[in-house]
Amino acid sequence: MNPTLPAPEGDSSLVTRHFIPPIKIWVTLASLATATVLVRYGWLEVVIGDVIDQAVRNIITLILSFTGCLSLFIWFIRESDFRPVIKKSVTAGVVVLVVLALAVLRIERVSGDLVPQFAFRWQARNDALLPSAATLASLGNIKKTSSIWNATPDDSPCFLGPQGTASIDGIELDTTRSLSPRCIWKRPIGAGWSGFATYGSHAVTLEQRGNDEAITCYSIATGEPEWAVSVPARHETVLGGIGPRSTPTIDDGIVYATGATGWLHTIEGSTGEVLWRKDIVADLGIDRAAHAAAVAWGRAGSPLVTEQLVIVPAGGPRTEFDALEDDADKTTLDPKLSRYISLVAYDRTSGDQKWVAGTEQISYASPQLIRIDDRKAVITVNEGHVAAYEITTGNQLWQSVWPGHSNSDASCSQPHILASDRFFISKGYGIGSAVFSFSQSKSNWTIKPVWQQSNLLKTKFTNVSIHNGYAYGLSDGILECVELSSGKRMWKKGRYGQGQLLRVGATLLIQAESGDVVAVPATPDKPVELSRFPALDGQTWNNLCLSGNNLLVRNAE
Repeated sequence: MNPTLPAPEGDSSLVTRHFIPPIKIWVTLASLATATVLVRYGWLEVVIGDVIDQAVRNIITLILSFTGCLSLFIWFIRESDFRPVIKKSVTAGVVVLVVLALAVLRIERVSGDLVPQFAFRWQARNDALLPSAATLASLGNIKKTSSIWNATPDDSPCFLGPQGTASIDGIELDTTRSLSPRCIWKRPIGAGWSGFATYGSHAVTLEQRGNDEAITCYSIATGEPEWAVSVPARHETVLGGIGPRSTPTIDDGIVYATGATGWLHTIEGSTGEVLWRKDIVADLGIDRAAHAAAVAWGRAGSPLVTEQLVIVPAGGPRTEFDALEDDADKTTLDPKLSRYISLVAYDRTSGDQKWVAGTEQISYASPQLIRIDDRKAVITVNEGHVAAYEITTGNQLWQSVWPGHSNSDASCSQPHILASDRFFISKGYGIGSAVFSFSQSKSNWTIKPVWQQSNLLKTKFTNVSIHNGYAYGLSDGILECVELSSGKRMWKKGRYGQGQLLRVGATLLIQAESGDVVAVPATPDKPVELSRFPALDGQTWNNLCLSGNNLLVRNAE
């Protein structure tokens, strides 16, 4: 109908009705809006379970919003009475805006909840603007003379603190006054999600600078670089970000570090001299491209160092065994004949390979030392199981199903031994947390769940800290306390994003994803924030490191 003509008698609303969406469109939009509210406030979980996390909520919200806009646009083009020239102009405008956005913008990174952050395509990556690793090494104040590397009681020489448990006992933070520390120094750093390991007055981390993956050492007192060791390697994905993501291990003054692409370095800490290095992927004959696709967010396991060995996650698939089906890996206990190897141990002095263990793809967790009865063992989380191995031979002691895939619903969190016969484990992606018991009868092991709850301690890529029988962690970004004996939630409060956590005595230090550091008492009673300060700007997934009175924090910038 020509909108300039008067409406026929008795139907004065006919003209305007075609410029306003009909009832069916409003019903569609109202339904989509209702579904969005259900998703955003977590009511959908009642229907389909705890597989819904904040990232999935964001994806569903985007889909619902796009569907609503598309429905309105289709009505506008096909059914409305707007003039053709207007329809064509609006369509052309939408197309131009989409093309322009794709042409000038890129997704720089995504948050832990899959919220994208954009940058102009012509902007250089932050790590590319920093001095190269070689330049950083030349700026080091060690140069050709060695520095003093003496261990101290304050050292935090490995992933998740001195004990590797995200807990530091024996000291207490003064919470009687506001925790507002003085910033001693602040400097730019390369990309990556590594934490610091400290030894004496030195702090070591990994970072990406341009096309080089670097292990770098800084003075804790001044923040000045002391040495840098690098290899030409770069890991970069939209979802996982740029750079290395493990934390170095320092033992007896020697630095052991693993990169995101498979390099293992052993470095004399006092001089920065490389004692030996190993490309794990090449050493084990792993198909590099297939491995990168299978372990999509980069190798994140930190080295476990014992008296004689350095033990690291291995991986696969190995090209020598490409003809084997995936199911065949599950029928053999001989890792030497498997497409996948879970762990590999090297002589810490020479770098010679000593044993391989496990027949499953790696996850993003790190091997750790435990004691079963009177013997030492290694426990690690593989792609779909948690398993324990003999420390001297790598022979498997036991394993238990812990579902996951390293290119989707990945496992990142460390297990915790609770007693001589129990361990706690957690993850995100709808799995939650559990306590398992393990026992041995002759040569047979029995693993049984004590409790398992999909809605508790959904630690997506963070870890819990255990204190006085309770576990504390960021459950899909919300701080939560759970009683370990029963699996009972004590409280859940405080949104900190996909950050990290370190317990110091009876206080939890939370590194929020936003960069803030927050102090909360580690108590099963109602939580309260003791203090908060803006330690960093921007997305922060890195673990905190406390060395004496110095709190070292970093992110990818």
